[in-house]
This record gives sequence, structure tokens and C-alpha cells, in this order.
Amino acid sequence: MAAASSAAFADGSISLRIYPHNELDAPGVAAELLGHAAAASESGFDGVMTSEHHGGFAGYLPNPLQVAGWMLDRMPRGWAAACPVLLPLRPVAMLAEEVAWLAVRHPGRVGVGVAPGALDLDFNVMDVPRDDAMPRFRNGLPRLARMLRGEELGELEGDRALAACAKAPIPVISTAMSPPAVRRAAASGAGIIYDGASDPARIRELTERYVEAGGQHPRVLIRRVWLGDPPREAFERQRDVYASYTPEAAQRHWRDTGFVCHDDPAALAEELAATMRDTGATCLNLRVQVPGVTADAAREQIQALGAEVLPRLRAAQGS
Repeated sequence: MAAASSAAFADGSISLRIYPHNELDAPGVAAELLGHAAAASESGFDGVMTSEHHGGFAGYLPNPLQVAGWMLDRMPRGWAAACPVLLPLRPVAMLAEEVAWLAVRHPGRVGVGVAPGALDLDFNVMDVPRDDAMPRFRNGLPRLARMLRGEELGELEGDRALAACAKAPIPVISTAMSPPAVRRAAASGAGIIYDGASDPARIRELTERYVEAGGQHPRVLIRRVWLGDPPREAFERQRDVYASYTPEAAQRHWRDTGFVCHDDPAALAEELAATMRDTGATCLNLRVQVPGVTADAAREQIQALGAEVLPRLRAAQGS
């Protein structure tokens, strides 16, 4: 099945969020990451995303941009995005350079998303004061978006990859689960990505605030999904993990474990398409992996979603 679009975060695109399986050793983790990315591409997903946390935090990577590059080398088609990268932990110019040069190797197939971060561990191990996170993020997001449009490069104007972004901008999105966050992204010329658990009514409200603020870039809806009999205990454990560091104000908008589970692929596709319409999202990012889901089970879900759900979902998007 062919992918619908190779451009990162393109309207109507359906991507897969890929996580490491920490029940494996390091070589095994790397092998499964690449295998799942290749399986996603071959199964018809338009792209893949990887996410950042440090210290072996379950299901996340310290180097999502590097891994995105590995994946692109293995994927026969589609895009990859490190999303989110924890922007306060990195010099903005360095991140912009690395993203731009990855796009030289894989033109039109690279995107990036950023977040301010929430785990103390991430800041402690990088010797970055947690209190500096939001000021660094507020300053860094608009600069990153400008640089990846080839604008205001300053002393980096001689960098060939960044200069090329003036003709081929690299899309930037930001995590955004509050009205101030969506307004910040809109003012920065960045898109937005919502969390995977929030109620559609809350996301619709944020979409409206983003558009009102002049936002014209991708609006990415994450949905955690499972086709068939789901591993509910694993989902519930992961919800508790997220609750341990997510502000209570955000948790008030969560829906149960956040997973959309159906035995019927048509019902799953119908619910996802309806949620896209209800939230005003422009593209969809799916997740099947949590700790407790084996690498083999995740691969089976990737292939089943590609064969049974994606064609129905694309048809519903076009209706």
C-alpha cells in the first residue's frame, strides 16, 4: 500500500509513533526500532516519530533525531520526525544545524517537534536548571522555526543546509496543551501537537485558539490505538506514569487510559476519522506501544493497522 504523502506533517498524513522496547538489550532495542520503522513504511504509514527522555525512561530515547536518521535510511518511503525533542536541553542553533543537515540527506522527508520538558531527571542529567526550562523554550521555539525557514541565520548564514531552508523549509511543531502554548506556537510560525489522552472537546478549543491567533501550520492529533483484545493493564500502568509528572489541570481533560480500542477495524477507522473532524486536527499520529507490549505484538499491530484500518481511514478522510 503506497503512502499518501512524503512531506512531514502533511495534511491528512497518518504517522506512527515508535518507542524502544527496553526489555531488550541495546542492540536489540536498535534493531526493533528500525524494524518497526520499516514495517510502518511498508504497511502504508506516511511517517514515523520518535520522542525524547533520558536515563532509560521507559519507552523513550535520549537521541530521537539521530534515530530518525537511522530510520529514514531503512524506510523505503515516508518521513521521520524527532518529536518531541526537549528544546531547553540543547543550543537552538545546534539543533537547527542537525535537522537541516539531516534534510540534506533526506530532502522533503524530515520534520521536528519540540517540547519544554517535564521530568526532573532530564534536566538533572544535563545540568540544566529546571527553572530555566520555560524561558529557554519561549525564546528557542521562534528562533528554531525561523532558522529552519532559512531566516535570521546571523553568523550561520554560510551554512549551506540552513541556507537551503529558505527554498525548502523544514516544518517545526510544538507540544501545546494550553491556550498560551497554542498562541506561542502560532506567533512562532510553528505547528502544534496535542497529547494522546485529552478529550476531543478540549482539543477543539485549543485548535480554535490556535487559528484565532493566526496559526496556519500542522495540527497533529495523537491517538493511542489497539485493534483487537487490548492489554488493558499495560495501558493503565502507563497512564499512571504520565499522571506522575503531568499537571493536574491537564489531567482533567484526559479520557480513561487514552487508548481507542476496537475489535472491528471499520469502527476504529470511523472513530479516528470522527475525532479528526471534531478536533480540527490536520494530521494523525498513532501509537500502539507501551511498556508491557512486546516488540512482536507491536509489529503485529503495525501490520494489522496498515492492512485493515489505514485504507478505511483514508477513505473516511476523503468523504
